[in-house]
Amino acid sequence: MPFFKATCVYFVLWLPSSSPSWVSALIKCLPIFCLWLFLLAHGLGFLLAHPSATRILVGLVFSALGDAFLIWQDQGYFVHGLLMFAVTHVLYASAFGMRPLALRTGLVMAVLSGLCYAILYPGLSGAFTYLVGVYVALVSFMGWRAMAGLRLMGAAWRWTELAAGSGALLFIVSDLTIALNKFCFPVPYSRALIMSTYYAAQMLIALSAVESREPVEDYRLSKAN
Repeated sequence: MPFFKATCVYFVLWLPSSSPSWVSALIKCLPIFCLWLFLLAHGLGFLLAHPSATRILVGLVFSALGDAFLIWQDQGYFVHGLLMFAVTHVLYASAFGMRPLALRTGLVMAVLSGLCYAILYPGLSGAFTYLVGVYVALVSFMGWRAMAGLRLMGAAWRWTELAAGSGALLFIVSDLTIALNKFCFPVPYSRALIMSTYYAAQMLIALSAVESREPVEDYRLSKAN
């Protein structure tokens, strides 16, 4: 699969982050480009028939923009990358939908996100105090919506839901590692941890778009009635 080859290229070349360039940006974004092609290969008809898949595709576009901005984060583009990924999380959450609501899952995510922000807060200053707070809320909301539909047993089980939930958790791990490394303390092997969890997260979320969510939601509603 091209995605795995592109990911291997990134880790094998391991271009130094201290020397940002368009080449390093291209190498970093290449696995995400492969995920674009993976979804586009299903055809325009598939994307039009499945709005959730279209939203995930658009989210991957914003992710690539965020990746490119973060290449130059030390040159003042960190906030730009943050905003691109904030849009990505909104799109992913919209793709995952609001049914079932799963309030208990939402409550757990809210508590965990509050704890994460409390850990980060002492290292934040200026606009980052608010920007990081909003971002934590958005990525936690995305995680809630991804895991709300997760069913590990029974007739309602779907492998795509497991992919979405696992991908969301890995995305949160990746983002939390970025935040800890930038605002709190140096995380050992941070770049390897960030990028491995990030690429795995994006792959799983892209895979979750393969199967329509609408029939699954209808099934749950019929069970509820």
